[in-house]
Amino acid sequence: MDSLKAAGKMEVMADDYDTRDILRPLVFRLHENVPAIVREVLLERGWTEFNKKEQDDADWNLYWRNSPFRMTDHHSVKPWQRLNHYPEAVRITRKDYLARHLKRMKGAYGSALYEFSPVAFIMPNDYIKFIAEYSKERQSIGRRPSYWICKPVDLSRGRGILIFQDIKDLVYDCTVIVQKYISNPLLISGYKLDLRLYVCVTSFCPLTIYTYEEGLVRFATEKFDLSSLDNVCAHLTNTSINKCGASYQKYKEGIGCGCKWTFSKFRSYLRIFGVDDMLLWQKINNIVILTLLAVTPLPVASNCFELFGFDILIDDKFKPWLLEVNYNPALCLDCSIDDTVKRKLLHDIVELLNYKQIDTFRQNQVAGTKAGRRQVPWSTAGESAAREVPGLLTFRKVAKCTSASSIQSDLQAAKGSIRKVATLTKKTARAHPRKTLTSQLREKMSMPKIPSQAKSEAKHKQLPGAGCSPHKPAQLSHWLPTPDFCNYKLTTRPYFLSDKDQRPIPRVGDFVLIFPFNEAALQASRDGTDVKSIIKEIKKLVNNSYHQNSRTRRKEEAI
Repeated sequence: MDSLKAAGKMEVMADDYDTRDILRPLVFRLHENVPAIVREVLLERGWTEFNKKEQDDADWNLYWRNSPFRMTDHHSVKPWQRLNHYPEAVRITRKDYLARHLKRMKGAYGSALYEFSPVAFIMPNDYIKFIAEYSKERQSIGRRPSYWICKPVDLSRGRGILIFQDIKDLVYDCTVIVQKYISNPLLISGYKLDLRLYVCVTSFCPLTIYTYEEGLVRFATEKFDLSSLDNVCAHLTNTSINKCGASYQKYKEGIGCGCKWTFSKFRSYLRIFGVDDMLLWQKINNIVILTLLAVTPLPVASNCFELFGFDILIDDKFKPWLLEVNYNPALCLDCSIDDTVKRKLLHDIVELLNYKQIDTFRQNQVAGTKAGRRQVPWSTAGESAAREVPGLLTFRKVAKCTSASSIQSDLQAAKGSIRKVATLTKKTARAHPRKTLTSQLREKMSMPKIPSQAKSEAKHKQLPGAGCSPHKPAQLSHWLPTPDFCNYKLTTRPYFLSDKDQRPIPRVGDFVLIFPFNEAALQASRDGTDVKSIIKEIKKLVNNSYHQNSRTRRKEEAI
């Protein structure tokens, strides 16, 4: 009887051995100065942090940093890894680069399509052109002189910005851009505002763009007044400036305390006054697509993404204007609204990265060796394992974004998933003579020796969950770094494609796919971006929207 019990115990161990790798946690790696909320969110999800002393260099799934990665980092990225920056994304986040790209697109495809950004002069190079434009306006009879805004090209958070009307007030000591200041902004209770729109690009080739439905409406904390151009708290909406202002903590009529709303609140406000917020957001999405088209193509790179912060100003005629595009949009938490929006934003970014069960192995499937050295604890009972082991792919702990009931339901789902895997493993084992660990070892010792590479590939085929992999072994066999980045070609299927139809996933959390927006745009973005064809499709979209809104207005007037 004792020998039967021992044999049964060995069989359970053999079954458990086959499924233990399913419970490996995902691993994140952070560079210095990454906002604390990134670590918090990943830990909430049950991830573990990379430990340089205990783990190999490749034993991580997500590497997040504030500065760009080196080209060698992009060359050597593994199929289970993601980088939070795309190479050369700075092309649209420096104000002078953005101005040049938009000017080129305006010349190539017409100013009507690219009129969402005021004409920019890059100083000191464009000083003569600016003087000519400035003098021309001053000499126009009956035309009120324009206001101008001067911004350093590589500074953020409102630093160094100057608003002026008379050229004698223009002073600068670095490269700046000068643009017409939009002097008729939409005001709420007299306060100026702009929108911080979060945009995630999962690929530039094929171009794949998601916008986040929720976002931040940022208010100036002093009432808008063109007679006091030096009052930054009346003209700039940057939180870093306004939170230091005297009125930040005060209750402001129609706005409240602080200086932020969510998009949800703002869109509800617009609907109360009969504004078509859907049309407004369609125009904003067009701005995002047209801006990103201006910098294509970027160098080909796989398994990376870019989170941009698009700053959009709306004028009193509800026309949206692009102010700038931010690299590393601020993720610090200045108020409860920040926490609400940014925490869920980060959770949804992780969902958008579409990690698979096989990514938890962090295993080079060519060499057949695991990247990490640490072992994950295992319990023979699937139920207790779900409670004890963090980072299950089937059960993600989302502490502040989900209710207790939803967490409980996720836990039940995780338990069911583990039991199902264990049941399937046992059923498969029982279709053949039972094998204990002892018999398996005996079998292994009697097998002829084979080359190490073939042995590793045989081992890979036996990995539990390997059938769920989106990465085919034939594709992975070509996963080798190449010295020439320009000729670098993707060798794994892009992570952002649906397993079902090999197309970009249309919605993940609050991220909504805005490009490609139809079949023609999808085809035009494959095998290199056909900008001309995409522009043609955008023009069709704009024209259809215009005619539809015209018909709607006529019906409303008839009523």
